[in-house]
Parts: sequence; C-alpha cells; structure tokens
Amino acid sequence: MTKQPGRAPAAESDQPAGDATTPDAQFAPAPGAAVLALLTLGWLAAMLWSTREAITSAAEGITAISLSAFALPGVISAALVAGAATALAFGNLLSRRYGDSITLRFVGAIGAGMLVGLAAALAINLTYFDTSTTNVIAGTTAAAAIIGGAVAGARTAPPVGAVVAAALGTLVFVVAFSRARDPLFNLFGAGDTQQSLVDAAKWVSRTESLVGGLLAGLLAFAYLTWARRRALRRDPNAAALRWPAYLIAGAGPGLLLLLAEVIIRVGGRSLLDLASKLSEADAVAQTSLGTSRVDNGIWVLFVGALTALIAFGRTLGPTPTDDEPTSTDGPDAAAPVRPAETADAGESDLADPDAVDAGPAR
Repeated sequence: MTKQPGRAPAAESDQPAGDATTPDAQFAPAPGAAVLALLTLGWLAAMLWSTREAITSAAEGITAISLSAFALPGVISAALVAGAATALAFGNLLSRRYGDSITLRFVGAIGAGMLVGLAAALAINLTYFDTSTTNVIAGTTAAAAIIGGAVAGARTAPPVGAVVAAALGTLVFVVAFSRARDPLFNLFGAGDTQQSLVDAAKWVSRTESLVGGLLAGLLAFAYLTWARRRALRRDPNAAALRWPAYLIAGAGPGLLLLLAEVIIRVGGRSLLDLASKLSEADAVAQTSLGTSRVDNGIWVLFVGALTALIAFGRTLGPTPTDDEPTSTDGPDAAAPVRPAETADAGESDLADPDAVDAGPAR
C-alpha cells in the first residue's frame, strides 16, 4: 500500500485533532483572577480607610503631613497590586469573548487600571481633607493603579497572577508582622542605648524581609502549580511552564515593591520633602524608612526567586533517555556469542579430514 504524496498517515500525527489557533490553545488565562481582584480591591479599600482614620484623628498641620508621608507606601503598594489583579480579570473576560489578541488585552488592562486608579482617587478626594497632600496621595495612587494594569497586560497571564497573589500575601504579612515587632526587639537585645536599638531594628527588618521572601516564593510556586493542574484538566497536551516563569513569579513581589518605591519617590516627592522639612527627626525618619523599603524589596526579590526556583526544581524527575544502557556483565552477556561458537565449531569440523570426507555420505 503506497502513500499519497503530500499527505501523512493519521497514525504518525502526535497532535490532537482540532484547530491549533483557537484561543484556548494560544492563551492560558490566570486562574482565580476575579477572586484576586476582589481581594486586592478590598485590601486597597482597607489601606485607604486606615490612612484616612490616622490622618483624621491626628492634629491638623504638622502631624497630618507626617502621617500622610508614613501611610503613602502602603496605599501605593495596594493600588499597584489592585490595578494588576483587576486588569488580569478583565483580560480573561476579553479573551473569552473576543479571542486571543495581545493588543486588545493590553488596551483592556490599561483601561482596567485606569478605572481602579480613578475610583481610588475619587474616594480619596471625597473622604480626605481637601489639602495639597490629599491631591498628592490621590494622583500617586491613580498612577500606581494604571502602572499595575500595564504590568498585567503581559502575554503570559499565569506568572502575572502568581506575582499578584504572592505580592498580596506579602503585603498582608508585613501588616501582621508589625504585631511581632516589640517581642522581636526584646529578643534581639534592644536596650537603653541608641546603638542597641539600631542593631535590634536591623535584625527585625532582616527577619521580616527573609520570612516575607520565603512566603512570596512559596505562594508563587503554589499558584503556578495550581494553574498547571487546571490547564491539564482543560487540555492534557498543554505546554508546561519552564523554570524562567517560576523565577520571575518568585521575584515578582520584590520587583513590585521596588516599583512602588520608584512611584513613591517620583509621584509623592513633594509630600516626602514637605515631611522631611518639618524637623531633623522627621528628615532622618523619612531617609531611614526609604532605605529600609528598598532593602526589603531587594531581599524579597532574591529570596522569593530562589525559593520558587528550588521548589520547582524539587518537582523535576530524572531525564528519560531513548537508549537503554547495555550491560556487559552477567549471564546475558554471553548470549550474543553463540554464532561465534557455531563458527568455531564449523572451522574445527573443516579442519578434521574425517569430518570433511564424511560430509557427502551423510
């Protein structure tokens, strides 16, 4: 039976039947994006409410400005993560309804980030005191949400979802860790001297960064593992994410923290300068807090990336080989020599004249 030219038999095809250009084959959505969007929006609302309560309860003037500068990093980080999560959920919706278009998804992500930013800025202007610091907080928050939406417009959605989930967990951990600061200060030898307080503060900050990085890496790995299982249930032949995706997902929360610091120093520069001019102690506090935030972001970046990569490496098995190794020892090794023994026996018969003469008779 001959083959027709230009056609391959059906048995030789390893790909499942169907169109490879369908959206499900090209685009892998970020699972749980809608839940992440609700959680991050709730976290942003909680940060805005706590900041408003702190500013409102403080005295007017100097204390309100100082508290606004202290609360700005938490609001910006929450807006950055909320913008990214909302853009992910909106991108999943667009991909299901209009197909896989990277341009459409990116434009939709920017639009979702703008909606979150405008809603947050409107809430700040309506509920906060109408001052110059209020406008700075509102504008910087809106910019952070838009930038977060742009980050979520990446081509591969599951790693971005892992970054958002891990970043949200890290932000919640930082707030919860504040309750353990005083016992840790005593544990690390904080005393009556200034030097002991500084040393204890450094160790507390390093402990927070280390545990936060470990949590970020584990959350990123867990999210990608969950996304992989969901993708396999939808399509058993779905391609698996390689190690760079886990590396980026683990490092993503640290990158978002550093990006938030850039937004704070650019958009909230006037507020930070105003708070630093209040007194020498405020200037030292703002400088120290800025340095601590940068160090924390770097620690979370490297520890999270390393944790996610190690967790991914532990799931890998040995690489299968096509050729099985042949053994030269044991009883099976003598089996291939049997033709040679037959040849030797034939040569010995030919060497015997009686055997040669008896051959025709037989």
